[in-house]
Amino acid sequence: MSVTIENLGNLDRKITLSFPKADTEKARAARLQKLSKTVKMAGFRPGKVPMKMVEAQYGMQVDFEVQFDHASKLFFDISKKEGLKIAGQPSLEPKSDMTADPIVYDAKFEVFPEVKIGDLSKVEITRHTTDVNDSEIDKTLDILRKQRVHYHVRGEAGDHGNGGANTAAQTGDQVTVDFVGKIEGVEFSGGKAENFAFVLGEGRMLPEFEAAALGLKAGEEKTFPLAFPADYHGKDVAGKTADFTITMKKVEWPHLPEVNDELAKALGVAEGVAKMREEIRTNLTREVARRTQTLLKGQVMESLTKACEMEVPKGLVAQEQERLIANARQDLAARGVPNAKDAPIPAELFTSQAEQRVKLGLILNELVKQQSLEAKPEQIKAEIEEQSASYEDPKEVMRWYYSDPKRLADVEALVLENNVVAYVTGLAKVSEKAVSFEELSKI
Repeated sequence: MSVTIENLGNLDRKITLSFPKADTEKARAARLQKLSKTVKMAGFRPGKVPMKMVEAQYGMQVDFEVQFDHASKLFFDISKKEGLKIAGQPSLEPKSDMTADPIVYDAKFEVFPEVKIGDLSKVEITRHTTDVNDSEIDKTLDILRKQRVHYHVRGEAGDHGNGGANTAAQTGDQVTVDFVGKIEGVEFSGGKAENFAFVLGEGRMLPEFEAAALGLKAGEEKTFPLAFPADYHGKDVAGKTADFTITMKKVEWPHLPEVNDELAKALGVAEGVAKMREEIRTNLTREVARRTQTLLKGQVMESLTKACEMEVPKGLVAQEQERLIANARQDLAARGVPNAKDAPIPAELFTSQAEQRVKLGLILNELVKQQSLEAKPEQIKAEIEEQSASYEDPKEVMRWYYSDPKRLADVEALVLENNVVAYVTGLAKVSEKAVSFEELSKI
């Protein structure tokens, strides 16, 4: 049969499908026969309902189903024969009555756009570099020490001393207080507590509360006004001023473990301080490599989308919007939001993001195909080995990756993206910029 493909726009196409009704008669009879074995009607045992009654009740439904299925098959046969690169699912719409002969359907669909890779030699990219020095190792050790902080009552002698002669609460101390708050002389919900502990300087409490506690000694009391911010999470007190009275119950000073072999052992490094510092350096170097690669990849992907102008298929954008909405609902559910799976999330919120994702996906597919940038098995293995190296049992982690096709596919996608980054940076104008570890973490 001759096929006419109508051009409805840049990517939109239409094919009119026409076929004799007789083409669906065999499928129709088979489907009705199958239905007759299970259909239930009053006065008849299952499987004994007369075919005429089955046809009278289900004939129109079966007609639609078999005609739609035949139109779908005909469309995909034609698209394969004509070499059409169809993006997303076609829309099949009946244009004739189900009793007509021939049966006519319109198949509307989108085709993939032609992807033209722009001149990548004009792309400008910054590669960040960071040296992991002793100072960064010391900072990491400070963080690890603070994670293992323990507290001693100020003024009481112990293995680590008494915290000094000054027994008043200082920044960094853990204090335990009783407090009561009143608005216009009346206590309010949530404004009273006993033996409430917090660390001064961590920002857990409102500034006025911390300022009042600072400098108090155990047994001392202080009353002060506290103005709740207008956007305070407690709506009953937001924007209001309360009078608080706090009584200091206990003041404890922080003791950080020393950097010694005992700390190394506590961190799982039995060989001592030198080995601990070496492992910290290795981990920081690995973290720097991942962060700089992520920054580089972001620039490459953005450059590719700017270098390739194209219209993206609306159907693929809609699919991506639905995927993003599903992810958003999962995120809400993970945060404990009630009825998150039914949350009304407008697709328009994700239009721009979905368009960019679809466009980038088309560009990457074309670039990988043109330049043979597929992830090779040895590259996938090397990436898994790298990701597993920081764990206590790397071989077990590798088995975990290889035991799940989805995990393996995720690593394959990562390697493919890295191949694209390497290809693009090999053509682009790349300048290097040295930044500190702290600066790198903020970019």
